Amino acid sequence: MTDHPDLPPAVRLLTEAPTATDFHVVMDYDARLMRRKRLRSQEGPGFMVDLPAVTNLDEYWGFELEDGRNVRIVAAEEAVLVITGDLPRLSWHIGNRHTPCEIHEDHLLIREDHVLERMLKGLGAGINRAARPFAPESGAYGTGRTMGHDHGPADHVHAHNHAPHDHNHGHDHHHGHSHDHVHGHDHGSTDHAHGHDHGETDHNHGHQHPDHVHDRHAGVVHHHGAQFHAPDSDSTPETEEKTAS
Repeated sequence: MTDHPDLPPAVRLLTEAPTATDFHVVMDYDARLMRRKRLRSQEGPGFMVDLPAVTNLDEYWGFELEDGRNVRIVAAEEAVLVITGDLPRLSWHIGNRHTPCEIHEDHLLIREDHVLERMLKGLGAGINRAARPFAPESGAYGTGRTMGHDHGPADHVHAHNHAPHDHNHGHDHHHGHSHDHVHGHDHGSTDHAHGHDHGETDHNHGHQHPDHVHDRHAGVVHHHGAQFHAPDSDSTPETEEKTAS
């Protein structure tokens, strides 16, 4: 690949499409949750993004650069399962496993997962494989992400292993807020049912966010009163997002 000089850094997230598009960056579902990273456009040049907080880019059209040009965010095609059948029942079982799911009127989409595929077929689901952009439901309050579990043989970011099992928590969680979470526990292969009920009590996991306000005006990200500014020129970029082939 020919080296290109970097573009100016991004200074603003855009919620609406401008009259013309200058560059494109292709990002998969995981990559579209980010804070600070050097990205590479489809056209070749890279550019730096330094957000004030971890941000779900699914809510935005793209980036505005320091010189006024823009970069459109394009959702990459991913290997997904197209699920048909008794959707309310199937979506309950998918949600019970904390799996990101894209919901449509006549089908569901999840990323390929052989364990879930076997389970869903056992529940009578129709399954077809496809390559599509993946944009599942966000948090219950319109922000954040559903943090899925990896059922494959490798360890994963949640630091716990889900061998094939069925678990029913049997309790209601009234969080009152959307947050990222790390489980750090091992379910092993034993069926388990928590069997406790929080009732109507707020369940805040022992942490609070006083004066924690996320606001967006005209596409500018505000986080605790700080606007999204371009990074310093001497800042060191994090991992680069490579151009999709």
